[in-house]
Amino acid sequence: MTPPHNYLAVIKVVGVGGGGVNAVNRMIEAGLKGVEFIAINTDAQALLMSDADVKLDVGRELTRGLGAGANPEVGAKACEDHRDEIEEVLKGADMVFVTCGEGGGTGTGGAPVIANIARKLGALTIGVVTRPFAFEGKRRQNQAVSGIEDLRNECDTLIVIPNDRLLHLGDRTISMMDAFRLADQVLLSGVQGITDLITTPGLINLDFADVKSVMSGAGSALMGIGSARGENRAVEAARAAIESPLLEQNMEGARGVLLSIAGGSDLGLFEINDAAELVSDCAHTDANIIFGAVIDDALGEEARVTVIAAGFDVEDTEFELAQPTRISTLPEQKPEPIREAAKPEPEREPGGGKVLFDDVDVPSFLKEGF
Repeated sequence: MTPPHNYLAVIKVVGVGGGGVNAVNRMIEAGLKGVEFIAINTDAQALLMSDADVKLDVGRELTRGLGAGANPEVGAKACEDHRDEIEEVLKGADMVFVTCGEGGGTGTGGAPVIANIARKLGALTIGVVTRPFAFEGKRRQNQAVSGIEDLRNECDTLIVIPNDRLLHLGDRTISMMDAFRLADQVLLSGVQGITDLITTPGLINLDFADVKSVMSGAGSALMGIGSARGENRAVEAARAAIESPLLEQNMEGARGVLLSIAGGSDLGLFEINDAAELVSDCAHTDANIIFGAVIDDALGEEARVTVIAAGFDVEDTEFELAQPTRISTLPEQKPEPIREAAKPEPEREPGGGKVLFDDVDVPSFLKEGF
């Protein structure tokens, strides 16, 4: 009898340009496990400071290792010129994250090229990028808008983190360096929130196919992160995640949701269920909700929730109509059925005693008695 093989999903994280390489360095420092790190830049000196597993300087003849000069066209051509080398380092990946700070040259221009290569190789391709702070200037903002659109067309799923909203997470005394460090931390959370679902053994495990079912061809996605301690910690963490300042819109209408709940070994089934219900109520009634629970005693009494919501591009117009402030501007109004579809009110007894397993992949032994 042939022994079973231990097949693991191959996950590669590619940092492109200065912002992307910095983000990769932050992920390495934080000890993100189960992934291979790749740093790609036109700035050879910046690459020397990276601890990535693979470092690739692109545009060697075009830029002579001196950077793209904040010109996305130079960044795109630099990556195109080294397409074969990029393809070689991405081969064999099941999932590829492409991360960068939008608005510059190498990341803005090169990320779509790299995502295109990854997707053609058959990898689930996820972009996790930041939109620049307002103080970085109008030109950088405009380049970011164009770069985000180009990257969206090449990715299965694109998560955009608006840096300006990070200001809501810090105080007014935060330094510029700390602000950019916070942006790197959020990029880390976005990647880790997804990879941990696959690579970290959990109370409720997920596999690569689960994640792929939500994120393949999902288009734009939102990411929320929350943590809490004390009574109702899981619910409060979930509420913080879905009301996160990082979200530019609410989750209403999401047809695909990845939900990761992490906590210590005392994390209770009912508090997990209540947190999952809270997130489920915010998504579309027919949403595919993929749920994982990870036990990490290092968190102590803290519960941490990461929510990735995607699939907004389906029937987008209907969910636009669901906004009461916009109904009056439309010639034809159909408020009642749309409101019911967008915000269902599940029937349950007071106290949250009903446990919903319909949309959550929960082992059968946990369902017993409910």
